[in-house]
Parts: sequence; C-alpha cells; structure tokens
Amino acid sequence: MAKAKTAYVCNECGSDYSKWQGQCTDCSAWNSLQEIRLAPAGGHVSASTRVNAAKGYAGVTSQLQDLSDVDVASMPRLSTGIGELDRVLGGGLVPGSAILIGGHPGAGKSTLLLQLMCSLAQQMPALYVTGEESLQQVALRAQRLELPTSNLKMLTETDVESILSTCALLQPKLIVVDSIQVMQLADITSAPGSVSQVRECAAALTRYAKQSDAILLLVGHVTKDGSLAGPKVLEHMIDCSLQLEGDNDSRYRTLRSHKNRFGAVNELGVFAMMENGLKEVKNPSSIFLSRSDTSAAGSLVMVIWEGTRPLLVELQALVDDSSMNNPRRVAIGLDQNRLTMLLAVLHRHGGLHTGDQDVFVNVVGGVRVSETGADLAMLLAIVSSLRDRALDQTLVVFGEVGLSGEIRPVPSGQERIREAAKHGFKRAIVPIANVPKANAPGAKNGDGLGAMEIIGVRTLQEALEAL
Repeated sequence: MAKAKTAYVCNECGSDYSKWQGQCTDCSAWNSLQEIRLAPAGGHVSASTRVNAAKGYAGVTSQLQDLSDVDVASMPRLSTGIGELDRVLGGGLVPGSAILIGGHPGAGKSTLLLQLMCSLAQQMPALYVTGEESLQQVALRAQRLELPTSNLKMLTETDVESILSTCALLQPKLIVVDSIQVMQLADITSAPGSVSQVRECAAALTRYAKQSDAILLLVGHVTKDGSLAGPKVLEHMIDCSLQLEGDNDSRYRTLRSHKNRFGAVNELGVFAMMENGLKEVKNPSSIFLSRSDTSAAGSLVMVIWEGTRPLLVELQALVDDSSMNNPRRVAIGLDQNRLTMLLAVLHRHGGLHTGDQDVFVNVVGGVRVSETGADLAMLLAIVSSLRDRALDQTLVVFGEVGLSGEIRPVPSGQERIREAAKHGFKRAIVPIANVPKANAPGAKNGDGLGAMEIIGVRTLQEALEAL
C-alpha cells in the first residue's frame, strides 16, 4: 500500500507547506498551520468525480468562446419572495451560484433558510440537507412558523458522497446544506470541521452546483470574534458571502453581504424576529429613529450609505470626567481607532480638549457603521455632550473629517439629504461639495428639499459655528 502523505495548510489563507512552521509566509499569520493527511496517489477517484461521471459531466470539454457571444439572458435571477434578501443578493438568486450564510448561534440562519425553502419548494425541486438537527426538529420548527411543508425534500446526512448521489437522482434546483462544518468525505481521514474536510466538501458541492446550474446555500459557523470558521479559502470558492448579525436580546437582525459576484458589496437587509419567523423591515430608518420626545445632549441623527440606499441612524455620545490616568475611549458600532483620531482633530482644529474625559460613542439599534461619512456626526455629538447642550431633533448631519480639519464630501450626498427630508428633518449640516446646486433636480421645491435648510461647511470650525 502507498504511504499516506501529510501536509500543513494555513487556516487563514489556505497556503500549504511540506512541514510545520510557526508563521505562514504568505499571510504572516502565527500558529495557523494545521496538519492534514493526503490520500495516497494511484487509483484514487474523488466522490464528486464518481458522481459527475455517472451523470455524464466527465465527458464535457471546455470550448473557446468570445465574451460577446456568451448568452446571459438564459440565466435570469430567481426572486426569493423576501424583498430584503433579494436586495442583499443583488436582485435574487442566480442559477449555478454558491452562497454562504454565516452568523452566531441563534441569529436565525436556519429559520431564514427554512422559510425560503418552504416557499420556493412550491415552484421547483428543492432539497434541504441537515447534518445538525433531526427531521423531527426541522418539522416542529416549520409547524411553529406555519410554513407550507409540501414538496420540500428533507435529508439527514453528513456524507458528501451520499448527498451528491441523492442530488444526481433528485435533480434539485435549490439545495441547502446545514452546515458545512459537519460535512465529511470518506476519502479524507481528518475529522469533520478540519481545514481539509471543509475545503474539499465545499469544493465538491460547489462543483456540482456549477455543473448542474443548481443554487447552493451553505450554512457556516463563526468563531468567537465573529469571523467565519474554517479555512479562508472557503470564502474564495463561493460566489456570495452573507453574514446574519444580531444580539439574542434584540428582535432585529441585519443581513450584510461581505462578498457578492452578482451585486453590490456591503448591502444591508433588516429583519425582525417575530413569533412566526423573520419578517423583512421595508423601512429600516423608521426603527432606528425611535427617539424620545425630549431632546438630550449627545444625541444626533446621521445619514449613512449602506450598499445602494441611505439609512438614517441615531448616534449617541457621552463625555464624562475620568477618574483614571488613561481616559477610556469606547466606540460601539464604530471604529475605535477612528474615534481616537477624531478626538485629536477636535482638539487641534476645534479647540476642545478631551484628554481628561471618558468618551463613549454608540450607534443605536446595533448597526455597525464602517464608512467615513459618520465622522462629522460623531464629533458634533461629542461636542453636544461635552457642553451639555441638546441639539435640535430636526437636525441631520453627515460628512468626512480630514486630519487638517477639512470637511470632505461623501458619495451620494443628494440622495442622503432627500432621505432625511422624507422623514421630516428640517436642517442639515453637510460638506459644501454635497450641497445641491440651484439648478439640480434635488434642489427644486417639488422634491421636498425647498423647506429644508442645508448648511454647507468647509472646515470643522465652520461646522461648530453652524452647530
């Protein structure tokens, strides 16, 4: 018998080495190499190859073709029936695509997929493969959610070879595998969830989806820091990576796309966890703007851009005397390093010192803001709390702050102002370059911006004077 060989694969980037070493030379990650066993050469045929050969895929040869001759009209998008999910996917499901959905335990991944499968199973052949739950558990959830359970085929299996054999017979157009971390191939001797098992199982399932034009939905676990568990190469295999976020004590869930070959990246969808499952929130700004009737110091509304639409979010800041030598800087939903940088800009160009103050910043509703358009709103909220002066509740702010104190423009400025005017805001402090021109369509009175006072600022000092 041929001797089994071993290799060491980086858990972060997927690079392989012949022997173990402390640091991966490709991605510079420490202690990320894991040992895997390679199958002996000679006479080895993978499970996906055997299934594809049975279906006739092994005889298919690639042909040269001009890009202009490729027919894209024959692959229309399939609507899921859930508007927020279609938005995050870029318009719907694409045949032959592989989609990975990750999230913390209890976020609602299985609930959302079960709702999707029960709805689309009435239109096309669908297969739901569960490796973590029994069929009785899935049936009880479907009954509790009052979902149509007819026509949805269920399978409890963790062996990928058996799953591919079932798919070859059933010919499903929609496949859900829950989850990829428990799947295994008999040809690989390592345990389920290891780097080699996750990589090879995902490769076999994705290869079948590409060859049969089936839509593959994979459920992935996450680590304690929120990143996707398993090898980093898994995210390169799939076409779309979605992350379902939300605290267990909150009724709202946010679905964000981190990678999408068929749509915009960083698109955001909002869902509400109800008794009968996840329900889409068509106007997310309304739930993030549930403010009290009385004005409070440090509270301010900003307009952020998520994917292809503006979103109004309340930002709160609290500045208090510090009893420690090193004052605290806490940012929830924002970049903490950027908060420290903006406080230095506020001291240098705004003349306000916070070196002996604790500064806490929070985005209401659990939304995570990654764009720089929240800089100006963050600083003005901090100034409001520092001076203990409440701001007008009809004020909205957005803009990027540079290190020299200049206020830089942000993309889609007129769309942000139009969204704020739609929700009844009467005053806006924005970068001077984002102020609508007199002859622009957005500046006409008929668009709802005529009654809105728009103040354009060039520097941080001008913004403080306008405040």
